Amino acid sequence: MKNSGIEWIGEIPDDWEVVYLSSIFEEHKRKNTGLICNNLLSLSYGKIKRKDINTNDGLLPGSFEGYNIIDKGDIVLRLTDLQNDQKSLRTGIAREAGIVTSAYVTIRCIPKIAFPEYMHYYLHSFDTAKGFYGMGDGVRQGLNYDGIKKIKILLPSVVVQQKIVDYLDKKYAAIDRLIENQQKQIEKLKEYKQSVITEAVTKGLDSSVLMKDSANKYYPQLPILWNLQKVLSILAMPITDGPHTTPELFDEGIAFVSAEAVSCGNGNIDFTHIRGYISNEFYNECCKKYIPQLDDIYMIKSGATTGKVSIVSTLIPKFTIWSPLAVLRIDKKKGCAKYLFYALQTINFQKQIALNWSYGTQQNLGMRTLEQLILPVPSLEEQQQIADYLDKKCAKIDKLVSIKEQKIDKLNEYKKSLIYEYVTGKKEVG
Repeated sequence: MKNSGIEWIGEIPDDWEVVYLSSIFEEHKRKNTGLICNNLLSLSYGKIKRKDINTNDGLLPGSFEGYNIIDKGDIVLRLTDLQNDQKSLRTGIAREAGIVTSAYVTIRCIPKIAFPEYMHYYLHSFDTAKGFYGMGDGVRQGLNYDGIKKIKILLPSVVVQQKIVDYLDKKYAAIDRLIENQQKQIEKLKEYKQSVITEAVTKGLDSSVLMKDSANKYYPQLPILWNLQKVLSILAMPITDGPHTTPELFDEGIAFVSAEAVSCGNGNIDFTHIRGYISNEFYNECCKKYIPQLDDIYMIKSGATTGKVSIVSTLIPKFTIWSPLAVLRIDKKKGCAKYLFYALQTINFQKQIALNWSYGTQQNLGMRTLEQLILPVPSLEEQQQIADYLDKKCAKIDKLVSIKEQKIDKLNEYKKSLIYEYVTGKKEVG
């Protein structure tokens, strides 16, 4: 073994070389002029996947003329927002030809020097070791090809590269199957959780109670003493949202909460996924429109996660919200906040959302539209009983989901360590 001169690697086999990325790769740029190709590809969680060119889900440009055409074996890197340490898996390898946004850096192995599959594994390991983190320039810390040319690459013989690729492909596939199995179980638990919520919110807790026809297509039957009401009728104020201007963001200050913090929070605000931090001056401007209170409910009203909700269970740290979130504040004389929180998650209510959102560049739910959607409303006492029941029931389901998520985390960590050990020569393929 010898010292590689690379801090995150240390020692490597004596016959392995250390070379610059530019001696193995060349940047690949071929514009999609004349719309030669319409197989849209996107890098997501370390995998390059097909994306529907006609989808309304997410932002798509009016034309794909400026996109880059890539071929099977090309490596794609997303090298923007490098200061965001939470965004990992910035590298992917193309399994088919297609087009990708020119915001990605696309590189191609020089033939007979290296296998693209081995280089992808190596760059994956570099990525998970946070090698790209902090490398870029500018406000968003971005990199282009010139900025990565001097990255040091380990280069074993092509025979060794092929052995490593064959071994890792086999191990990787086996681990992915285990992860996929856990993910399927998680999805089933989430579906079960929504069905439990729906059952309690639409039928109550007493299975012997008399039901009545409602003449409403979303809630055809409901307990005889319940009523159907518009969302606005049980709120303390009209639905509002956060500012529609984009503030300057800082490394510290007042937390600025947006859609991701709601979609990742499993019913609470996930402060590890906030938009960033804002100044006191901008916060004071936001407070002229809205000040968060305990038990406020946030619903995502634009983007792919429209309809997801969270409830404010703490005011620490100090925070405010951005425009993708709608605020529902319960009138405590008419309703229980936790009951409303669950009622918004039912299959019945989510169907109303899906049938009433509009499309521009992405799906969008208007606040005035949301106010007019229908909910089943029992007495205050029964609302509280249902909320208490669902708190306990959902906590048990969430615990099972958490256990499976921990298993997935461990499997992903095992994958990372496995790749690292073989692409750096710490272990040898037999």
